[in-house]
Amino acid sequence: MSSRTRTRSGNPVATIIQIVADVMAFIIGLWIVMYLLDANRGNDLVEFIHDAARWLAGWSHDLFTFDEAWARVVCGYGLAALVYLFIGHAIAGRLRRG
Repeated sequence: MSSRTRTRSGNPVATIIQIVADVMAFIIGLWIVMYLLDANRGNDLVEFIHDAARWLAGWSHDLFTFDEAWARVVCGYGLAALVYLFIGHAIAGRLRRG
């Protein structure tokens, strides 16, 4: 049995938590990439991703005060993505073991 099959089997609640955490981190990561590539802010998809990422990372989006705007975006939003991944996967792992 592969490790991928082992991590997805078992508790369905753990799998859902892990998937939700992955999707949240993906949305935030997608916004970071769009920001760095200077995506058109007038585009509806870009606006939707930005709004969703800002809502998800509201607690950390202005946490750092670097002089460069790109560094604030990468660190602030990136921290939120890492926290969601870490906490989501930790909870999922705990549910699978317990």
